Amino acid sequence: MTTKLKWGILGAARVNERLLPAIVEASNSQLVAIGSRRPGAAKAILDKYAPNTDGVTCYDDMQSLITDRNVQAIYCPMANEEHAEWALKAIEAGKHILIEKPMATSLADIISIEAAAKANGVTVMEGFMYRFHPQHAKVKALIDSGLIGDVLSCRASFSFLMAPARMYRITRDMAHGGGAMWDIGPYAIHALRWCFERNGEPAEPVNVVAYGKLNEHGADVVASGILDFGHDTHGRARYGHFDVSFERGRKAEYEIIGDKGWIRCHNMWSYPVDDPVISWEAGGKSETIVLPKANHFNLEIEHFGDCVLNGKAPLLTFADAKGNCRAIEMVISALTK
Repeated sequence: MTTKLKWGILGAARVNERLLPAIVEASNSQLVAIGSRRPGAAKAILDKYAPNTDGVTCYDDMQSLITDRNVQAIYCPMANEEHAEWALKAIEAGKHILIEKPMATSLADIISIEAAAKANGVTVMEGFMYRFHPQHAKVKALIDSGLIGDVLSCRASFSFLMAPARMYRITRDMAHGGGAMWDIGPYAIHALRWCFERNGEPAEPVNVVAYGKLNEHGADVVASGILDFGHDTHGRARYGHFDVSFERGRKAEYEIIGDKGWIRCHNMWSYPVDDPVISWEAGGKSETIVLPKANHFNLEIEHFGDCVLNGKAPLLTFADAKGNCRAIEMVISALTK
C-alpha cells in the first residue's frame, strides 16, 4: 500500500472550501482529481482553494473521475439526495468513499451502501467532521470523570441566516433532501445521540415530538423538537432537545446536563482560527476552558486515510449512520403529520 491515499473529489460544492485544502495538507493524502458536471468548475475550485497544486486532473464530468485508475478514494459533497446514487457508483468501481453528511436521505439507501461496501471490500464513512475536533474528547473526558453525574438532558442548537446564494437548499421538499433537517439537522441529531451514548455506542430515540415551519416547497426552514431516549437505570427520563433554523444568526452549540451539573460546548463548528471554548458548572464550582486551536477537517481526512492505508475501522460506523438517518426520518415524519 502506498504511503499516501490518492483522492478524487466528486463535485464542486461550497464545502470544498474546507475539504479540498484539508486533502492537500494531510500528511497521508494526495489530491489527484476533481470532477464536476459544470464545465470549468473543477479547475475553478482547485485554483481558488488550492492554487499551485500540481498533478490534479480536472474533469468536466463525474464518471471519468470514478473510473480514473489513479483515484483510490473519493470525497462526495454532492446534494443530499444524490449521495446514495454516486456513492454506489464509486463503491462499485472499487473506490473508498467519504460521504458528506448525511450519508443518504433514507435508511434503505444506507443499507444498500453498506452491502455494496462489504461486497467490494472498500471503506466508507459519513463525514461528520466535528467528531474529530479534540474539544469533544475533552467534553467526554469530563463526563466520564463523573463531574456532572448521570447525563439526563441534552440540548443542541444549530442555525445560520440563509444567504440568497444558498437558497437552493430549500427549493425542494424534505422527501427530496431539502430543508434544515437534512442540512444542519444531522449535526444536532448526531450530537444528541453522542451525548447519550453508552459503552461507546450512540443512543437511539424511542419517540420524537417536533414542530417546524415549512416553506412553499415543503422544506423546513425551522425545526425544533424533543427526542425521547427512554429512561436511565434509575427510571429517570432522558430527553434531547434540538433546534435548527435558517432564519437565525449563526450558532452551533450543545449543552449536556446531568444530575450534578452541566457542560457546554460553545462552538461545534470551530474553525482553525477559533479558540475552542468549553464551560462547566457543578458542585458549586465553574470553569471556562479555552483549548488549543485545531482543524477538524484536516483531522477527519487524516483519520480516513489512516483507516484505508492501515486497515483500521472508521470512527463513524454504518450502525451510527443508520441510527442518525432513522432518527431524522422520525423527526421529518413528526413535522409532516
